[in-house]
Amino acid sequence: MPGTVPAELAITRAATGTLFQLSFTTRLHGPCYRCLGDAVLELPIAVREYQATNPGESDELRTPYLVDDNLDLAAMARDAIALALPDKILCRPDCAGLCPVCGKNLNAEPHAHEEESTDSRWAALEALREQL
Repeated sequence: MPGTVPAELAITRAATGTLFQLSFTTRLHGPCYRCLGDAVLELPIAVREYQATNPGESDELRTPYLVDDNLDLAAMARDAIALALPDKILCRPDCAGLCPVCGKNLNAEPHAHEEESTDSRWAALEALREQL
């Protein structure tokens, strides 16, 4: 169940509009990309949005999170977390992953296999290679 995350919201009024700044740190749990073990990722989030007083037709001068003078902080935080996620979540930076032969976790049981087994489906091509 998600917990409460302390956050800081700063609203700055300028002559041409309003600046919204949201900052917080969140902790995410999930599987490691390499070894499928538990991974915990702490992400510091800092997001800034600007809303012009008279934005006109320009979408660059308005924030999608402000609708009818109500700021949607949940959507703003969710989108900021999605943009801050790394491509691969790892349990640790030097994670060795799983053995491609036997599937054991190489972090817990580093090992090497002596003989590389060949797939029986390639036997006909292997025989051709022996003839050449």
